[in-house]
Amino acid sequence: MKVTLIGGSGFVGTRLLGLLKVSAQYDLRNLDLRQSHFFPEITTISDVREQSLMDEGLQGADCVVLLAAQHRDDVSPVSLYYDTNVGGVENTLRAMEKNGVKRIIFFSSVAVYGLNKSNPDENHEKDPFNHYGKSKWKAEQTLQKWYETHLDWNIDIIRPTVIFGERNRGNVYNLLRQIAGGRFVMVGKGDNKKSMAYVGNVVSFVQFMIDNVTTGYNVYNYVDKPDFTMNELVSHVSQVLKKHIPTTHFPYWIGITGGYCFDILAFVMRKKLAVSSVRVKKFCATTEFDATKVLASGFKAPYTLGEGLARTLEFEFVSSRTDDIIFKTE
Repeated sequence: MKVTLIGGSGFVGTRLLGLLKVSAQYDLRNLDLRQSHFFPEITTISDVREQSLMDEGLQGADCVVLLAAQHRDDVSPVSLYYDTNVGGVENTLRAMEKNGVKRIIFFSSVAVYGLNKSNPDENHEKDPFNHYGKSKWKAEQTLQKWYETHLDWNIDIIRPTVIFGERNRGNVYNLLRQIAGGRFVMVGKGDNKKSMAYVGNVVSFVQFMIDNVTTGYNVYNYVDKPDFTMNELVSHVSQVLKKHIPTTHFPYWIGITGGYCFDILAFVMRKKLAVSSVRVKKFCATTEFDATKVLASGFKAPYTLGEGLARTLEFEFVSSRTDDIIFKTE
């Protein structure tokens, strides 16, 4: 099977290519703005925003995995979210039709639900609160509309919660680093649950879909269950690293006030800072999502959430590194 990744040079794409490359049944290609650190031999420099490049890049493909996205909190101008996340989907679909490709796996996000929702499943009302979530939801709507006139296609959408793992430099890594370093401040009581997804499980689910979910229009939340509360996460890090980790609790109003102060400081300095009101809101929000559909699909995650966290902590904070390759995300 000829599988083409779009945006496969990043964190998730690199792990997915590494997993699929083990099997001889896949003929892999990667299209990306950046060269791949680990798979340059199958990578072509391309741009999902350019129709001609997509037309050329998808020649001969059997299945497309669309990962390319603008996802950071601070993308400017905001039109870039829609140029890439929505326009990229439109260009990909047109290129697929031109080349006779009828299978696509699209990475969306639980950001389409918005903040502080009560364990939403795939049919929950959509209420994105930022341009990333809004653009992902608009991209999904584009795919829905396309499928209405292409019923013989297979369109699969994955809505992962926050993905973490080895080499990733995003919000979960920053949180783990702060906890591990004893510099952690708990805003709120710490009983809010945080759905997370280990990258090793996410890419295994993609492979499962490539092999088994081959018809229809399908949407899946991806979450590694059971969810940890913030207090449980701190306790787990302490157990894995075998060290006592003191935790200071601050009321939410103090935390969010501090976040707004950092927003002002970042504006004045014209510099992105590690603390912001958006990050405080995300930290204190309950981000718990229903994963019943994935659990019922027959997919068996190779790692528990605790094992994924332990593997990440060992790689990042215990074992000696042989290189300095990292992937920056949110």
